[in-house]
Amino acid sequence: MPLRLQQQSMKLAFVCVGNAGRSQMATAFAERERDERGTDVEIVTGGVNPANSVHDEVVGVLKEEGIDISDRTPREITPADIEDADYVVTMGCSVDQFRPEGWEGEARQWNLEASGGETVASYRPVRDEIREQVKRFFDEIGGTTPAE
Repeated sequence: MPLRLQQQSMKLAFVCVGNAGRSQMATAFAERERDERGTDVEIVTGGVNPANSVHDEVVGVLKEEGIDISDRTPREITPADIEDADYVVTMGCSVDQFRPEGWEGEARQWNLEASGGETVASYRPVRDEIREQVKRFFDEIGGTTPAE
């Protein structure tokens, strides 16, 4: 039962273990998709065991895409963060770890590599996969096509 972005507003959550890599990239790409498509989407991100900082390599590969997340800090995801989320996309953890009682949203599991490695170049394939996953996700939930 996919929801549609044409409704009043929608809330998405992107969650992984450390909130220092995959979920930060997914959030950044989702923010870009939201802005390009002109949709009313709230986006939240967090980790079940947040790291101290976003991986430098992640900041670097997103900078190559014209996205600056150098000011972001990993944070812990809480049940309150997702109690009104329409979709929770997890990457390496389970929504059951933080699911609030009575939550009626839809959980998605993206099977992504935990990290790209130790260099910016090794993170590029993970970044590219996440970018494409986010585009497909917005297409599926009813986002309009970005302006040409």
